[in-house]
Amino acid sequence: MRSLTKSYRTGDQEVVLDLTRDCAAFVADEGDGLLHLFVPHATAGIAILETGAGSDDDLLAALADLLPADDRWRHRHGSPGHGRSHVMPALVPPYASVPVLRGRLALGTWQSICLVDLNVDNAEREVRLSFLAG
Repeated sequence: MRSLTKSYRTGDQEVVLDLTRDCAAFVADEGDGLLHLFVPHATAGIAILETGAGSDDDLLAALADLLPADDRWRHRHGSPGHGRSHVMPALVPPYASVPVLRGRLALGTWQSICLVDLNVDNAEREVRLSFLAG
């Protein structure tokens, strides 16, 4: 298995960050297999969705509806509503796996691999990419 850890700066706003190009570059010289992504953070996740047509903003809006940034959370350090960031990975898991065929991601036409980060208190994120040959 070949692995790589990449760092991303997500800033101080909630974000859906498209990682597809980095993932495609990571598997470009491989054959068939499986790309596995993992975010080693308690407040971030990986989603596969359409980007650029509003779905990324829709995801953030849906998460804001499901997980309001208010004072209801028992986990209370950090910015207001920070506890919701710790609940989000139960809805947007910190991992995803994508088939790779002849060195290309076997995604659907409009699918992208994205890092989802609601935690405005932590601007730096790592994503571990692992390729398991088939």
